[in-house]
Amino acid sequence: MSNAFFTPDAVATTLERVRAATPLVHNITNIVAANSTANALLALGASPAMVDAEEEVEAFASQAAALVVNIGTITAPQAAAITRATKAAQRAGTPWILDPVAVGALAFRARIALDSLAHAPQAIRGNASEIIALAHLRDGHAEPPPSGRGVDSLKTAEQAVDAAGRLARSTGACVVVSGATDHITDGTRIATVANGHPMMTRVTALGCTATALAGACLAVEPDAMVACAHAMVLIGLAGERAAREAAGPGSLQVRLLDTLYQLDRDTVTQGARIAILAP
Repeated sequence: MSNAFFTPDAVATTLERVRAATPLVHNITNIVAANSTANALLALGASPAMVDAEEEVEAFASQAAALVVNIGTITAPQAAAITRATKAAQRAGTPWILDPVAVGALAFRARIALDSLAHAPQAIRGNASEIIALAHLRDGHAEPPPSGRGVDSLKTAEQAVDAAGRLARSTGACVVVSGATDHITDGTRIATVANGHPMMTRVTALGCTATALAGACLAVEPDAMVACAHAMVLIGLAGERAAREAAGPGSLQVRLLDTLYQLDRDTVTQGARIAILAP
């Protein structure tokens, strides 16, 4: 993988490819995030579909350009739908990404997240505590470490890099750790993205939105590490630009949609802070 893929210019090219393709992104997500992620995908240029009925997901996941799975408000029927959808995506070669929301908090969601890893996700995105917990469980431990509080992380992204590398190597997926500086790894190399703004942590579902945008990028970029790094630039850059004029979290949420829509090659090439670290 050339380092040329981890440049502002490469991010701008992925943005243009999303807008040219308008990929259909199938979302099985949580009730808090559904509206936000659908609007963000539309603003970016993708086509969202929020389909989670067990009777429909197999056919839809097979036809979609990408699948996004988010376990934030998981229920038993949704868990069954996730199993069907991820199996169908694996059979059809549909790229899919897992957001293991609060995976370290409760046993039911931990089991769903672990079981889904058997169906070959191309990517996993979470905060530091979620990635540490999922890696710990994947390593064979019966209980996750006490490193989070629901969806809140008590660790920094830097503290989760080792766990992210282990998880990437054991699953074959790219792993994204969100934080003040995002870390993205394929188990060998690490990319960093320094875009974003602290006010983004005061708006619910922006992590879920980052996962959905990664799904849109996966639909047009076959290298999962590249796609995920580019998505983190796009959501981070939109957030920091939105924060310049926002009076608080409420107006930030609205302005972020506007800035996603307004992103263009010049904006991205001038503002993207993406780097690849030496192995």
